[in-house]
Amino acid sequence: MANTKSAEKAARQAEIHRQRNVTLRSRMRTALRKVVDSVEAGNKTDAAAAFKTAVPVLDSLVNKHVIHRNKAARHKSNLAARIKAMN
Repeated sequence: MANTKSAEKAARQAEIHRQRNVTLRSRMRTALRKVVDSVEAGNKTDAAAAFKTAVPVLDSLVNKHVIHRNKAARHKSNLAARIKAMN
């Protein structure tokens, strides 16, 4: 339990930020899953389109400090490589 007014406010803000970050991370995972599902289905055009929508989602999470820039770069690189490797 918070002992001071500032600690109580920090606890309230932390909970608000946590809920927002959960939503944002869920949006990121959904975008990544759409790319992976398209790749596994063998549909290169859908995979490329899903990748094109996933990249801005990843970049926005980096700007909001929800994920590290290297994690976003790793995801983008891996997905791009999987799409490129398709026939």
